Amino acid sequence: MLYFCPMEESQRQKKIGGVLQKDLADILQRAASDGGLMGTLISVTKVSVTVDLSVAKVYISVFPENKADELIAGIRSNQPLIRKELAARTRNQLRRMPEMLFYIDDTLSYQESIEKSLRGEENPIGNPDLLERRKKK
Repeated sequence: MLYFCPMEESQRQKKIGGVLQKDLADILQRAASDGGLMGTLISVTKVSVTVDLSVAKVYISVFPENKADELIAGIRSNQPLIRKELAARTRNQLRRMPEMLFYIDDTLSYQESIEKSLRGEENPIGNPDLLERRKKK
């Protein structure tokens, strides 16, 4: 199992993460439009690279959110093709392409639920059914 160091990323890690983020966003958006998912917005919100540059965690935000699970499954199944195209684009900048792990970035929906709670729209006292949804699984 790979662990990410809690220390701050080095300049090299940040630079490689930025290069991967930019090129991945272009590849994924083009693949979604070619694949018939017009109207679906895909953005790569963050790419974290390990210290040894062998693994990159890629966080993807999808709008509308109901297509996120379907899209991430498609991305994971086509990972070798995505990695190959990304390697072709970054061949002058990277010697070796890191292994990529894709995750859904749900921070916007989480932030929205917190704001609703703060405004009182989702009050568990007034609606006890909300408590079941908030339990940790």
